[in-house]
Amino acid sequence: MAAILDIELIRTFHAVARIGKFSAAAQELHKSPAAVSVHIQRLEAVAGGRLLDRDNQAVSLTALGKRLLVSTTELLTTHDRVLADLHGTRLAGRITLGVPDEYADHVIRDIVPTFTAAWPNVILELKTAPSYALREQVQRGKLQAAVLTQPKELRNAEVEFLVTTTPVWVAALHATANLTEPLALAVHAAQCPYRQVMLQALRQSGRKVRIVLESPSNQAVKACVEAGLAISLIDRGRVTDNMRILDELPVIPDHDVVFMRSQASRDDETVDLLGQAIQQRFRL
Repeated sequence: MAAILDIELIRTFHAVARIGKFSAAAQELHKSPAAVSVHIQRLEAVAGGRLLDRDNQAVSLTALGKRLLVSTTELLTTHDRVLADLHGTRLAGRITLGVPDEYADHVIRDIVPTFTAAWPNVILELKTAPSYALREQVQRGKLQAAVLTQPKELRNAEVEFLVTTTPVWVAALHATANLTEPLALAVHAAQCPYRQVMLQALRQSGRKVRIVLESPSNQAVKACVEAGLAISLIDRGRVTDNMRILDELPVIPDHDVVFMRSQASRDDETVDLLGQAIQQRFRL
């Protein structure tokens, strides 16, 4: 009998590959860790080899796992699009979604077009703002949902985990970073978690600073760093070829990128579908 790829097994595999931990993937999928392990074992039997290398901290993809991840990404997207096409016209509504500036391009380019094509009668409105401002607006019901960054210790049942991000200090690639005091900084606007954690870490280490740039624009902060005018704190995955990572400054703990919905949207099917689309396609 020919082997068959079960779409549920593939979805479980993608969740584990994206998150890097069985327990966190199980939580996202609303399954037990044991069920997730069984899904992976069944998929490995079909694939003909081990898909994941595991240790006490996390999991990583084997060569076979990387091949399967790439080859099934479009399959999973197509499967969900077919279901959406069958039922999309039955669903209508309006969603106000908040997104931090640094992730807006990814959400607008890679997630929104697919979602709006699948659900043509759902109107999606976007607003960009710093993460803590978005969190406040969701809590007050001004936004139905938001993607936002926050320290890991704030993770709770009110949010849905997307990915982990590692903040790193950066300077211009070809400029000698001047780490004498006061440190020249490019900082994000107030209510940005990176702004708060970077200033707090430097104060606790006894360093004096001067702010060269304060901006809500992630592109402006990057440009200031690449020009050699200041140093800043950004996601490790967003370090450009014109930057270098600084190891001399205080280590900043990892943060979570999460999906948060308002209390009134807990049982909203349109927000459920948007959350699923973001979870499946969000990346750093």
